Amino acid sequence: MGVTRQVPADGRSTAGGRRRRAGHGLLHSSDFIWTVAFLAPYAAVFLAFVLYPVVSGLWMGSAPSLYAELVEDPLYVRTLVNTALFVGVGVNLKMFLALLLSGFFMRRRWWIKATLVIFILPWALPAIPAFLSIHWMLIGEQGFLDSLLLAVIGVDGPIWFNDRWLALGSNIVAYIWKWLPFWTVILLAGRMAIPQELHEAADVDGATGIKRFVHVTFPLLANIYLVCTLLSTIWTLGDFTTVFYVSGGAPARSSEVLSTISVRYAFTVARPSLGVAAALSSLPVLIPLVIMLMRRLQTRGVQL
Repeated sequence: MGVTRQVPADGRSTAGGRRRRAGHGLLHSSDFIWTVAFLAPYAAVFLAFVLYPVVSGLWMGSAPSLYAELVEDPLYVRTLVNTALFVGVGVNLKMFLALLLSGFFMRRRWWIKATLVIFILPWALPAIPAFLSIHWMLIGEQGFLDSLLLAVIGVDGPIWFNDRWLALGSNIVAYIWKWLPFWTVILLAGRMAIPQELHEAADVDGATGIKRFVHVTFPLLANIYLVCTLLSTIWTLGDFTTVFYVSGGAPARSSEVLSTISVRYAFTVARPSLGVAAALSSLPVLIPLVIMLMRRLQTRGVQL
C-alpha cells in the first residue's frame, strides 16, 4: 500500500519550503552582519563629528539670556549690519559680474580662452595665503597699493584699516576677487548647455545682442542663477576666512561679521556659550534659505 504525500496547494513541498526559508534567513542574517560592519565606522564618525557637535552647540546656545546679552552689545548690533552688507553686496555683485563675464568667455577667440585660464587662478589659490597677501597690500604706507599710488601719481593712499567702511569694502572686494571665477565657470557651463539652435532662431527673428540675452539666454539661466545665488548666500553667511585674514575686524572690531565675532566671543573673551549663541543667531536667515534651496532643487531641479 503506497503512502500518499501531501503537497500544498501551490505545488511546493513543505520541507523544501522550510529549507529555502531557512537558507533565506541565514543569507539575510549574513547580509545584516556585513551591513552593520560596513556602516558602523561611518555611523560612529557621524555621531562623533556631526551629531554630537550640533546637539552640543544647540544646547550651549539655548539660554535666552545669551541673546539678550548679545542685543545689548553695540558691537554685536554693528556686526549684524556688517554681515548684511558683506553678504548682500558681496553675493549679488559677485553673481551679477559672474553672469556678465560668463557671456564674455563664451566668445570663441583663442586669447579669451587663455584669459579664462588666468582668470581662474584666484579661485585656485589657497584662501589663507591669498587673503594674507591682500592684507599686506593694504596695510598702509608700507603696503603695495599705497606705495604704488605714491610712486605713480604722488598721492598718499588712505590707511585702509583705520576706517570701518574702507575695511568692510576691502573685505567685500577680496571676497569677490576670490570667488568670482568659480561662479563664472558655473554660469559659463550653463550658457554652454543652451542649444545653439535657440540662438540661431533668435538671430533669424532679429533678436541679437541685448535682446537675445533678455528674451532667450537669461530666462534659460534664471533657474541655475537663482540656485547659485542661494547656495552662495548660505556659504557666505559662514565665511570666516575673508574677514579674519583681510581686515581682521579692524578698526577696533568695527568690520567684524557673525562668523568672526563668534570666534572672538568664544576664545578671546572666553565665553564659548556666547560665541555659539552669536553663530546661532544667523539661523532665522539660514534656515529659510536652505528650505528655499531644497524646494527649488526638488520642484524644478537645476536644469536649463
